[in-house]
Amino acid sequence: FSRYQIDKGKLSPLPAHNQKKASTPPSMKAAEVLNSELNAAVKYRDKEAVLELLEQGADVNSKVDSGWTPLQTAVQTREEDLVRLLLDRGASLHARKDNGGTAFTEAGIRGDVGILQLLLERGSDIHERDINGFTAFMEAAWYGREEALRFLYSRGAEVNLRRETSQEKAKLHKGGATALMDACRERHFSAVQILVREMGADVNIRDNRDRNALIHALKKGPDKKRYQSAVSIVHFLLEHGVDVKSKDECGKTALILAVEMESPELVMALLEKDEIDIDDVDEEGNTALMVAVEKGDCEIAKLLCEKGARTDRGNLLAVARRNRSLSMENLLREHKARFVPETPREWEPNSKRWRAQLKKLDQMYRPMIGKLKIFPYIQQKIQDGIYLGLHGGTEVAVRITRSAEGNKEKEFLEECSHCEHLLKLFQSEKEKDCMYLCFPLWEKNLQEHLQDPEGPKDYKAALKMIFQALRELHSLRFAHQDLQPGNFVIDLGGKIYLADFDNKRRSIEGREELVNSDLKALGRLVLYVLTGGRKPLQQVGIKDLAPNSPDYTEALDLVQSLSSCDERGLEGLSKHPYFWSNQSRFGFLKNIWNTIKDYPNRKSIFQDPNAGNNPCAFFQIDKDVLHVMENPRNAKSFKYRNDVTDLLRLMRNMDEHKDEGISNKIGDYAEYFLKVFPKLTIYVYNSLRQNPTCSHLADFQDPSL
Repeated sequence: FSRYQIDKGKLSPLPAHNQKKASTPPSMKAAEVLNSELNAAVKYRDKEAVLELLEQGADVNSKVDSGWTPLQTAVQTREEDLVRLLLDRGASLHARKDNGGTAFTEAGIRGDVGILQLLLERGSDIHERDINGFTAFMEAAWYGREEALRFLYSRGAEVNLRRETSQEKAKLHKGGATALMDACRERHFSAVQILVREMGADVNIRDNRDRNALIHALKKGPDKKRYQSAVSIVHFLLEHGVDVKSKDECGKTALILAVEMESPELVMALLEKDEIDIDDVDEEGNTALMVAVEKGDCEIAKLLCEKGARTDRGNLLAVARRNRSLSMENLLREHKARFVPETPREWEPNSKRWRAQLKKLDQMYRPMIGKLKIFPYIQQKIQDGIYLGLHGGTEVAVRITRSAEGNKEKEFLEECSHCEHLLKLFQSEKEKDCMYLCFPLWEKNLQEHLQDPEGPKDYKAALKMIFQALRELHSLRFAHQDLQPGNFVIDLGGKIYLADFDNKRRSIEGREELVNSDLKALGRLVLYVLTGGRKPLQQVGIKDLAPNSPDYTEALDLVQSLSSCDERGLEGLSKHPYFWSNQSRFGFLKNIWNTIKDYPNRKSIFQDPNAGNNPCAFFQIDKDVLHVMENPRNAKSFKYRNDVTDLLRLMRNMDEHKDEGISNKIGDYAEYFLKVFPKLTIYVYNSLRQNPTCSHLADFQDPSL
């Protein structure tokens, strides 16, 4: 379609015989190729190829990868001529990437003043935001683009604008940061000076986690590459009246953060402020001195002791001895610290299965990761990649991931917070490049539950929760794509939750095949559950379902419906007769007669060959029972015919006009009829569903669902 083709991410010339211009509009597949080539040509700054592809019909607003348009890619390359060309050819200023970013916010990241000016002239909004609330001005601050900051400010960017996020994220205390906080966090000293001195940025605005610019400057810890910038920024903020009593989201003071940063210079600078409480503690009860002793930093510990830090908080000598630091121990003894013997607390975990391991974890020493105590080795392992933990004393299951992956996973998990059967995030912690995602602790996964020989198994109740979990995930517009027994976990109360430990879920926007894939996998999982997990999931089949098992006919129909991606979908199949109680099935059957008795062609309803074999055979009914029903007292005799319609009539009449003798003989009517006619419910249900005039009658709602 053009002189260029894409080969492993590179552009190369096409053979000469393919260098013809399209004379007709490109097909859908051809259009996709053209659009991919257009984005690639922009990326490689090939203006000639861009022009040719546009002439051949490439869409100037097409998207690739994570929603990037050619215009956004051109901005990223900082090629102003390409940006102008695409705008002249109809490129949309307001198109958004998957993260909500526009060409203008991307220009803020790149810091190209010429492109920013061009986009503003063409109609960009100076304060447009991505889904996380970032404006171009904030992006410029984050990346230290000083010229862009000055230009955007001159064009009306608000220096103290706080980051706006969705209501859901705001409830989680996300957002609220300013450009100054961004520059402080990324330690761009020159940008901080510009924002405060030239633009009047407020150093004491708080974000939604109550952190000011000083806390943001200290949050990255001892980043060696930008350590000196951090020191300079903190001194600068102190000179400009920043509030030193601000804390981070874990209750850590600026002094504690400076100790964690291992900066004696900043510790001293903060101690010179009268407002500093040297013995203030974080949520864990740690003081700055306790943190210094834990880190083995004698220089900072000495500074704190000489400034009057209390040595009777925490077992400081025990920590120094454990770290084999004689110099720290001597320093502490000089300042009257005393050894306090450690006594294990009396504590009983809620978990029955993990009791012994949790007590061992509670009693052992482990360095804390925020509020999390964890020992990731085999004896503390729950399943692959997941370990026991104690977060603030609460029993948790901990998944350890890299920070980048963990941040993305955390965002998704926060969307699940209102779902009843999706595994929820309890808390999270970060250390270096690792994220620790903490979940409420479960007792078993589905496989372990089914294979446990102890205790009864309510398969129907389990499948109800499994169906609801998948419905909740689909309602968030994701397909699971990995419905393995290990991804369903069960708590102490027997409640089932769906997890996505391998992060295989995919967006279902415009991809119905992913939903169908989940339905087929769910059909196999139903068989796995109903067969008690005796075979591996991938080996189980319909033949493994015992014909004499309860609800066999309904279960078989449900599995077949899921496997064929039935038009009812997951929502409709969640109301399948398999999930109905026996009383509901009997009520459904006997009430059908009341509904269809006046239909002129009611006999034809139950003659659809697609509904299955006719399940009616009157000779199976107890002869004495049938005789009583055909010869009622004080009423005319009536001969029931051997068909489904009259069977429904018989069931209705027997229940409406109860006979003591019949009741004594057969017991519960629902159990009797469903046992004698096990295929009747599905036959009637499918006959009604497949009949255009009666399909609404199959839409029965079991009150128990």
